[in-house]
Amino acid sequence: MPPRRPVPLLLPVLALALALVAVPASAASPLTVAQAITTQSGTGTVLGYIVGEPTGTSTVRFSGFTGDTALALADSRTETSPARMLYVQVSSAYRSSFGLLSNPSLIGRQLTVTGTLTAYFTHPGLKSPSAMTLGTTSTPTPTPTASSGTDAYYAAASGKSGAALKSALHTIISTGATKLSYEAVWDALKVTDQDPANSANVILLYSGISRSKSLNGGDPGDWNREHVWAKSHGDFGTSAGPGTDLHHLRPEDVTINALRNNKDFDSGGSAVSGASGNYTDADSWEPRTAVKGDVARMIFYMAVRYEGDDAWPDLEVNDAVTNGSRPYLGRLSKLLAWNAQDPPDAFEKNRNQVVYASYQHNRNPFIDHPEWVSSIFG
Repeated sequence: MPPRRPVPLLLPVLALALALVAVPASAASPLTVAQAITTQSGTGTVLGYIVGEPTGTSTVRFSGFTGDTALALADSRTETSPARMLYVQVSSAYRSSFGLLSNPSLIGRQLTVTGTLTAYFTHPGLKSPSAMTLGTTSTPTPTPTASSGTDAYYAAASGKSGAALKSALHTIISTGATKLSYEAVWDALKVTDQDPANSANVILLYSGISRSKSLNGGDPGDWNREHVWAKSHGDFGTSAGPGTDLHHLRPEDVTINALRNNKDFDSGGSAVSGASGNYTDADSWEPRTAVKGDVARMIFYMAVRYEGDDAWPDLEVNDAVTNGSRPYLGRLSKLLAWNAQDPPDAFEKNRNQVVYASYQHNRNPFIDHPEWVSSIFG
């Protein structure tokens, strides 16, 4: 037999190397600020909002800028906590274009920056930038997070049920949550409730109408900020806290908002003109079928988030529709049924993720796990 020829092992190795080289580095998505803060190693590209000028390890100036050498990035335009900011060094090549003393109007703009992920001001940072580019002023729509992706967030609730589950979730969604001003809610709703088919519009909760983002206000034909848990049920007003919590604030037509007023939720009544599928009577409101579950999960969130341990009333769900100014909202039996009948859809899941990632940094657990509703309230 002729001798066997040696297998050219170098060829498959070269093929693999060429395949790896063929993948462009740009294929990877930019890091969020939160990801960059935890990474702090090697070179990275980060996308975030310019929110201020770092002046120390835990201090950031939001106006009256004094230099062009540093800026702070965050995942939200409205972020005020330095702990959730990435400090970016602005080297001499970029100061005329990106320094805040020279360009104060950059506040609120998106920036994509590539550089070394390393501490700056002994704070998570990015130094020696090799590229800085202004992004669009609109917020990219985050991918909805599946329940399996939130296991770590809900780790303290694992295996619990009933009152123990409610207590664990209360701690999880209250810890580290950011409170918005009532004015900031306007801009936030333009992002959280953006029409997926028209980025210039928002979707109104009860009527389902797509309306221009610019028509926010208090006149007929405008949309305003609907408190799904009516603020008079506990008299919490519009101060930062339950009155500004995005997990129950939604855009709605001014006239329809006034018709709903502070009514509890129940089935029946007369058809609502201008909001097809909604019904109302003297003491209750029935939303359209497509958002019945959304409404229920917002109410259940509020009852878990606000337990009376943070200077706000202890909000509770009951089976009544005559709650008036008491910190109760009903009707529980209907809300339970609506949660089961109308499970979370893509819009609701995406909204939950946007509130979490860009604004409040807490989640509505009943969107991620609608089965927990019956465990706590059933």
